Amino acid sequence: MPRNKEIKKVLVIGSGPIVIGQAAEFDYAGTQACRSLKEEGVEVCLVNSNPATIMTDKNIADQVYIEPLTVEVLKQIILKEKPDSVLPTLGGQAGLNLGMELAESGFLAEHGVKLIGTTAETIYRAEDRQAFKDTMEKLNEPVAASLVVHNVEDGIKFTNTIGYPVVLRPAYTLGGSGGGIAHDENELIDILSNGLRLSRVGEVLVERCIAGWKEIEYEVMRDAAGNCITVCNMENIDPVGVHTGDSIVVAPSQTLGDKEYQMLRTSALKIISELNITGGCNVQYALNPESFEYCVIEVNPRVSRSSALASKATGYPIAKVAAKIALGYTLDEIKNAITGKTYASFEPMLDYCVVKIPRLPFDKFITAKRTLTTQMKATGEVMSICTNFEGALMKAIRSLEQHVDSLMSYDFTGLSDEELEKQLHVVDDRRIWVIAEALRRKVDYKKIHEITKIDEWFIDKLAIIVEMEAALKNEPLTVELLKEAKRIEFPDKVIAELTGKSEEDIKEMRYRNGITAAFKMVDTCAAEFEATTPYYYSCFGSEDEVIKTNPKKKVLVLGSGPIRIGQGIEFDFCSVHATWAFAKEGYETIIINNNPETVSTDFDIADKLYFEPLTPEDVENIVNVEHPDGAVVQFGGQTAIKLTESLMKMGVPILGTKAEDVDAAEDRELFDEILEQTGIPRAAGGTVYTAEEAKAVANRLGYPVLVRPSYVLGGQGMQIAFSDEEIEEFMAVINRYEQDHPILVDKYLQGKEIEVDAVCDGTDILIPGIMEHIERTGVHSGDSISVYPAPTISDTVKETIAEYSRRLAKALHVIGLINIQFIAMGEEVYVIEVNPRSSRTVPYISKVTGIPIVDLATEVIIGKKIRDLGYEPGLQPAADYFAIKMPVFSFEKIRGAEISLGPEMKSTGECLGIAKNFNEALYKAFLGAGVKLPKYKQMIITVKDADKPEAAEVAKRFEKLGYKIYATRSTAKFLQEKGVDALRVNKISQESPNVMDLILGHKIDLVIDTPTQGRDKSRDGFLIRRNAIETGVNVITAMDTANALATSLENAEDTLTLVDIAKVKDQGSN
Repeated sequence: MPRNKEIKKVLVIGSGPIVIGQAAEFDYAGTQACRSLKEEGVEVCLVNSNPATIMTDKNIADQVYIEPLTVEVLKQIILKEKPDSVLPTLGGQAGLNLGMELAESGFLAEHGVKLIGTTAETIYRAEDRQAFKDTMEKLNEPVAASLVVHNVEDGIKFTNTIGYPVVLRPAYTLGGSGGGIAHDENELIDILSNGLRLSRVGEVLVERCIAGWKEIEYEVMRDAAGNCITVCNMENIDPVGVHTGDSIVVAPSQTLGDKEYQMLRTSALKIISELNITGGCNVQYALNPESFEYCVIEVNPRVSRSSALASKATGYPIAKVAAKIALGYTLDEIKNAITGKTYASFEPMLDYCVVKIPRLPFDKFITAKRTLTTQMKATGEVMSICTNFEGALMKAIRSLEQHVDSLMSYDFTGLSDEELEKQLHVVDDRRIWVIAEALRRKVDYKKIHEITKIDEWFIDKLAIIVEMEAALKNEPLTVELLKEAKRIEFPDKVIAELTGKSEEDIKEMRYRNGITAAFKMVDTCAAEFEATTPYYYSCFGSEDEVIKTNPKKKVLVLGSGPIRIGQGIEFDFCSVHATWAFAKEGYETIIINNNPETVSTDFDIADKLYFEPLTPEDVENIVNVEHPDGAVVQFGGQTAIKLTESLMKMGVPILGTKAEDVDAAEDRELFDEILEQTGIPRAAGGTVYTAEEAKAVANRLGYPVLVRPSYVLGGQGMQIAFSDEEIEEFMAVINRYEQDHPILVDKYLQGKEIEVDAVCDGTDILIPGIMEHIERTGVHSGDSISVYPAPTISDTVKETIAEYSRRLAKALHVIGLINIQFIAMGEEVYVIEVNPRSSRTVPYISKVTGIPIVDLATEVIIGKKIRDLGYEPGLQPAADYFAIKMPVFSFEKIRGAEISLGPEMKSTGECLGIAKNFNEALYKAFLGAGVKLPKYKQMIITVKDADKPEAAEVAKRFEKLGYKIYATRSTAKFLQEKGVDALRVNKISQESPNVMDLILGHKIDLVIDTPTQGRDKSRDGFLIRRNAIETGVNVITAMDTANALATSLENAEDTLTLVDIAKVKDQGSN
């Protein structure tokens, strides 16, 4: 079936801001699909509220709307742009739900618009829990005993018939949101009431718990003619009961016999044919390890997190093929872009092993529960490829950047045998390290399997790694032993620690005996056809397959590794843009990265892609083969910056700003000298290593002070201290890991926080625009609402900022990007910090000003000047609209995490509101972040004394909007004195009805709670904030945010003005 000629203009729905459970995999899929549609001459109109991604770039689609993802907005865009089709399967669960609502309401049919990629009926039969169950029964496919319920009573009644434990799965939610395993009636009521609230249709599936069975996934493709193929099958090392996004996953499956593999494959193909799926689809199974019994867990009729992993693991471009199928092509008509010889109907075969490990955020949320269940908690993931499982696991561990490099990294040696056995029962992110310790103590495989239900094959593989540790520790290091240790990917550093030698000795011994890394090509045809992809992974003891190239110029671009809070997809945006800009200038480009979810690891972004850990040793292996002319570190976040010194030792020139200038910005004393020379003021402060020194500095400056480690990203470990006790507590947290760099203690200034991203060519500086934060200083810039152009500062302050930026960039000899944060107090401007690298606001400011600063920075790094590129240096004229960036959090996913905002970053993503006036832009930004108010028009205010006068003003505004206001004792008294009709409510410790009863009664829209300082988890405030978040109430912890929300609600409009940012004129070019 050739292409459907009726499809001329397609509306693609994106997945919105990055949250836990819906990360960058949809940016990668959406980008690949949009490019695939454009190749076919289709006009592409894109809607996505996320400004940080490549997908919302103006060269990806013909029209780009960075607008809130709501049905109303989509209807307006459809009326304005008149597409003939809507493609909802590339925007994750968000896109699928919106597509369904448009179809169900009859709006699409009314305007002659078709849903392509998959039909509404297919989505309904896969997503609606009851319809799915009926379909499976029709096919005789086994599913666990279950019932769909719409209220808690029915849930209890059914569970009493099948017995505890039960799994709860809400319909139409993402990343297992609101789901969980209930072991008794209390847990059932708790999880079920939350799940019913989160489900789009208010239904939850209660099913028999089959935790402990193997979890297997199949990634399959089908076209409209009924041709089906399996792209890849994957096995979770963790048994059923841990969300697949939080599991360690291996591809292809390792422990299935041929009979089991074929049985599940046949079932998967049967299911997608019955559901009439066209495009990519993911089927999850539970398999009883004792027999051939299995159950179908669920089917995702869309591109998912697993498809991103399957794509990167096999090199099969699932999203690209899915987009072509949506246009009517069949699999045997679509060429596989990677081999260039085979068609998309050819099933990939793997002769290597791939391991994915999730990146969990417990280093950010120290108070959070670490246990893993059916609700996803990971913010990102790493993937590694090797010729054996042990090697792939070791490479993945060191890719995480969580201070781990082997199975000895978490130390459980202090536990007694009883305590260790107890620890084996705990399902958390450290479980494989606990198993390793049990193996060192010779605990029987069978016993470990009985407790953890992890297959003995995997336990045996962990034992091989543990035995190698013992051999290195106790035996002389022979060439044979070293060869074997490198075959299973022990890093030199670990071998050195175990053998008591230095890392240099090990490296020297390797080179002397020819034990060096070889690079193999990801060849998915299992050598039946010749592959031509320059997509490589390393292993030891094999032949090198790298195609030797000697171009005139060759550049190494270092990626940013896994997505975590504080270092997100923004840096991937920068890496990809830099790569494209270098390619345009005739460079051969090489990317090193290990994140399977991103655009940078797509097969056709760079000339060569190395899927490897970003550690000095792994990077050096690549440098030895490629000999690049230079490396760029300023686009890959802290991950890349940290490799600067190692790269210089390997003799690779750093392109752009020199390493010593990056140090000058981070090193307190050097930076102070620069500020003195340039005459720029900053907050007084000092550098310390111990708590005693910190207290001395703090008392000299006077509290409050800001305490933070140097060389970090996302304000990690940063705190505001109000007393000696707090300094001791914060220093203890920072010093959990050995600090190579001093800790900074500064006087805390409270003013307006202003931020600038700029490009500098050594003489001139180009500032696309000034951003102002709505929250006062003290909230991390990544967590505050940011406005461009800066609305409330005077022209004098703007001129001062532009002048200070110019002096700083020049004094630091910046070549490329620089990010500077200032505080404005009245007409005075102070500098907070300077980062001579790309920052998280780069994609946002590029899109809203139309100035492609990453591309310009790359040209400048190559040696061009700003004036030659057609720009007048200095601050560029402001746009005639407002663009407001709103942070998005995932707090409800991480139980026990403190949610109040401070100097350490906590948001996982962001969305954007653009409009001609400030008020509408603000309303759109809140809407995009999912704040849809008013509902019940009731709110709770409880604030610290310092905030009471402001709280009274805020309360008056909400009262005018028709809100009924509850407040705790002292706040209520203050509000009443100021003429607000506030109702007093009891504190948690007092008798019912108290604050908690109000919150749990599901009738509250909003809680404004500004925390008293200090970090006491038992305080009322912490409990109020946690419970409000977990019951879906909006919580605000800063007065500025509260005022902004009031402004937004006072200006709520039904019809919004739409801005197509693909048409935004470049504000700067002449």
